Amino acid sequence: MGRHKEKHYAERIGWLRAAVLGANDGIVSTASLLVGVASASALHSDILLAGVAGLVAGAMSMAAGEYVSVSSQADTEDADLHRERRELAENYEFERRELADIYIGRGLDAVLAQRVADQLMAHDALAAHARDELGLTTTHSARPIQAALASASTFALGAALPLLLAVLSPRDMLASVVATGSLPSLALLGGLAARAGGARVWVGVSRVTLWGALAMAATAAVGSLFGTVA
Repeated sequence: MGRHKEKHYAERIGWLRAAVLGANDGIVSTASLLVGVASASALHSDILLAGVAGLVAGAMSMAAGEYVSVSSQADTEDADLHRERRELAENYEFERRELADIYIGRGLDAVLAQRVADQLMAHDALAAHARDELGLTTTHSARPIQAALASASTFALGAALPLLLAVLSPRDMLASVVATGSLPSLALLGGLAARAGGARVWVGVSRVTLWGALAMAATAAVGSLFGTVA
């Protein structure tokens, strides 16, 4: 009989976080930029140029930010594993008792805890300590390249929506078309992300839509102010 492996929401945290942040930021930042520049009475071509520049800059910024952040996490994990490997080589018996104490703290009796520790360490001592002492697993391990690519690509995809709306809309309606077209997309994104992560859909929809609307309203106000001053 084959082994059954259940799928859990936690397994999606790494890529889901980067993808949702990327797409959400792509829509919000690009739509807000377009609305703000349009509110400043800029030419249609200037608005589109600002949108394209925002897409490229934002995607690269997301990729760099995620890569640096997750790389730092990976460096910390590697340092912990290196230290644990050294401790296992220098004081195996102490590490054996330490692992057993962890299992006792989780509810096992002393005899069973020691047997579990012995068997797990015989199989893979470093993996046992990484998982149960350090809290490091393959599900949550840092993957800098994956996070950077997911953030950049989803940002670009998200940013492409308001940019396309700006291309297709007439100059005098650009701000309203971009705003009204972007908000439902944000709501859909928030709902899908919440569902994929096992959270309440209405919570994901409401918070993403609210902050997106606030961002566009703020940039529209700034654009109108500077456009009037100019």
